[in-house]
This record gives sequence, structure tokens and C-alpha cells, in this order.
Amino acid sequence: MPVKKLQNLPIDNNFKSPMLLPTPSKTAANVTMALSHPPRALLFDVFGTCVDWRTPVTKALDDQNHTTLNSASVSLASTLRMRASSMDMDAWGKFAQEWRNTYKAFTKSIADDPTLAWKTVDEHHFDSLKQLLVKWELAGLWNDDEIRALSFIWHRLTPWSDTSSGIKELNKLFWTVTLSNGNLALLDDLRVYADMDFTHVFSAELFGSYKPSPVVYRGAVNALGLQPVDCAMVACHLNDLKAAKSNGLQVIYVERPLEEDWSQQEVENARNAGWVDLWIGIGQDGFLTMAEKLGVDVGIRARRAQSA
Repeated sequence: MPVKKLQNLPIDNNFKSPMLLPTPSKTAANVTMALSHPPRALLFDVFGTCVDWRTPVTKALDDQNHTTLNSASVSLASTLRMRASSMDMDAWGKFAQEWRNTYKAFTKSIADDPTLAWKTVDEHHFDSLKQLLVKWELAGLWNDDEIRALSFIWHRLTPWSDTSSGIKELNKLFWTVTLSNGNLALLDDLRVYADMDFTHVFSAELFGSYKPSPVVYRGAVNALGLQPVDCAMVACHLNDLKAAKSNGLQVIYVERPLEEDWSQQEVENARNAGWVDLWIGIGQDGFLTMAEKLGVDVGIRARRAQSA
């Protein structure tokens, strides 16, 4: 897939507005910048890092199932009705996780083999949902229009409690840039829906591949007109961060519930190895703690917004 030109995109990636690099006078009083080299831009993974996909996707599947089963105008074969009736929230949660796993395999396959035919994440979500319904013996439960509508649930995911206020605080000192495998239309919808005021919206599709391909990280750095060390990748997945680190970026790990694919031992090994530049634990306040450690004077209002 050819790399898209930023100036032809519908999203306004304006490089003139963000402020200068943070200086000691701009950081919070009595706060030391946690990174020895202050970054210019923070590049954010989105699924899992900024938003909780698991809860809304599981609920959407369960809600649509109940709607179909309770509709007087829908005729289902008895075996299909029995199968659909047996699907509780726990079962749909497992279905949602499998749907998510197909996305990981799909993006990795294109990252590993650039000769494969290009497909957007929206297209994958639709195709893989149809395939999973067959696998789970639920084919015929929904028609193609209903499946496509349901596949767009990935455009309406719930932000973590610290996400919106944290990004606003980080905007005081840094460019905040999405660097997600999600396609641009999906990311722009998520940005609005979850109130995420990123200064720029980048998708891996701009660079003709998917993470963890090096061309995605390098492409984002080049598009920003920066050096890799001037950028920090923010993610809740160590494999994403390891790839970013291998391409010269600084990396910030923000733990999120149930998101890490690495084993507990692998996570501990990564922590001990010290290649993660900043580690925000699960018991901390996510992006708000990250902002404080990067020298932002996080106000009481931001803390209140998180708890609201």
C-alpha cells in the first residue's frame, strides 16, 4: 500500500500550533522530568492504552443478541435460537476477546509481509466478525447490515478515567499524537467520542503497514520532523514498546487491566532489564501520573475531572 500524503488527509494535522519543548521554567515546581531527554512528541497507542475496548464491545454484542432474540419480526431456526439464547455476558466476553485476537494476528501478518493485500482495520472487523459468527455456530443471527453496524462499535469505545484529562494536561508541554493501527476514520471518531484532544491523529495506514513494522514508527517520527529520541511511544503493550525502542524512540509503559499479552515473568524481566524509560503502574493514575512525571503541573481540576 502506498504511503498517504498528510496534506491530502481530511484530518487537520497542524504542525504550527504545539508549544516549544518543555524547559525547567515550564515544568511543575519541585518536579524533575523523569526522562533524561525531554520528548517533543508523545505517540499513543489507542486500543487498550487510551480506551477500554473490552467492556463496550462485549456489551454491544450482548445487547444486539437480546434485541434479535426479542424481536417479533426476526425468524430464527430453532437450533440457532437455542445457541444464541445460551450466550450470556461471559460468553460474549470470550467472543470479544477472540475478535480482538484476530485483529492482532491480522495486523501482525501485514507488518511481517508487506506483499499481502492491504485491508483497513474497519474492513477486518467486519470480515472477522462474520467468520467468528460461523465459528461460534451463530451464522444467520444477524444480516450483513447488522454485522457491519455492530463492527463499528470499535468507533465508540470508553476512555479510561484518566485519558481525557490526562491528554489535556500533556498538551501543555507536548505534541500528543495517536499512533494506532486503527484506520483514520475510526481514530477520528474515537477522538471525538472519547473526548481525546490529541494535537495530531496518525494511523499506521499513513505509512503503508501496521505496528510493529519499523516503517510505522519511523514514518511517524519523520512526519513530525523530529528525531526518534525526541519522541516517546506510550502504550500498555510491551511488544509495541519494544518495537518502538528498537527504532530509537523513548518508551513509556502505562499498565491497563487485562491488556498485557506478555507473561508475568516476561513483564518482570522487562522491568528489571530497564529498557522502559518510564513505567506507570496499575495502581497509579495513568496519564495524569505520567503528566506529573514529565513535569506537567497537573491541577486539582484535572484530578476532579478524572473522578467525575
